[in-house]
Amino acid sequence: MGRTSPILLAGPGNTTSETYPLPGSLSPPAHYSRAVLSVLGNAAVLLTSALRPTHLKAPELLTVNLAVTDIGMALSMYPLSIASLFNHAWIGGNSSCLYYGLMGMIFGTASIMTLAVMGLVRYLVTGNPPKTGNKFQRRTITMVISVIWLYSGLWAVFPLLGWGGYGPEPFGVACSVDWASYQDSLNRSTFIMSLSILCTFIPCLVILFSYFGIAWKLHRAYQAIQSSDFHYGHIERKVTLMAVLISSGFIVAWSPYVVLSFWSMFHTKGKDSLAPVVSLLPCLFAKGSTAYNPFIYYIFRRSFRRQLQVLICCSAQPDSPSCRETGEGRQSVSHKTHHIL
Repeated sequence: MGRTSPILLAGPGNTTSETYPLPGSLSPPAHYSRAVLSVLGNAAVLLTSALRPTHLKAPELLTVNLAVTDIGMALSMYPLSIASLFNHAWIGGNSSCLYYGLMGMIFGTASIMTLAVMGLVRYLVTGNPPKTGNKFQRRTITMVISVIWLYSGLWAVFPLLGWGGYGPEPFGVACSVDWASYQDSLNRSTFIMSLSILCTFIPCLVILFSYFGIAWKLHRAYQAIQSSDFHYGHIERKVTLMAVLISSGFIVAWSPYVVLSFWSMFHTKGKDSLAPVVSLLPCLFAKGSTAYNPFIYYIFRRSFRRQLQVLICCSAQPDSPSCRETGEGRQSVSHKTHHIL
């Protein structure tokens, strides 16, 4: 597994310690690289969206919100975990552990709920080209996004109010819901089970239902879409594929962590009964889910590529004629494709 170095597992109050070998491939620089990719990629999504605020269709606000959750998770959580890796122990004790768990709960829940709503929106608009694209008004989507954040914040503060709790991960470089305390009390077990059902299983079922439903609708409407508006049918399938990849990536990234969490719930020794690296890998793999969405947008969205080009051009040479021409072309393309994307 390459070069290893010891790391201190410190509880919230730094009262316990244990050393585990840290694989070189999971070193602070590698973790730092993931953080940089996540911040830069999602910042690009937000900045390119800001270049065309009036051309953003209502459902696209969900994409912006997803970028906010990803960059928020990276900015609020990566610094502490990277510093803890360098320090070979959790930094800040109980207060920073609670903060880390709180941020993880807020942004993680907001992310999966946003994906669930994105799936439902795609399901409802698929197969009804093109006028039903206006079915969802910006005000409606904005209200839904507000509810998502309120819902996420509510679940995040429950442990601070005494229902459930946050605790350190086995490697001592992250904190999350104290899954291993599931069998300790009715308080902990009811919180963890409610959280699992309402913030994990139901959203995942909604995502799966939505995209299976989309596949069924596209199969039934394939000939009709081809004969009436081939271009729209092609764009719709492309946008749907992009959404499927984003949702699938999230589920794949977080599934090992969910499996590990449930292992700790139903085994007396919890995650401590597993090899330390087995406990660490799912955590880092899940956090890596914040980095790949911008690459998916870049591949599937021509408008994102154009706007990113404008952003880079204008940053390097603000008064460049080519930059102004590209900007004018961007506005024209955005206007023409507004009813589709």
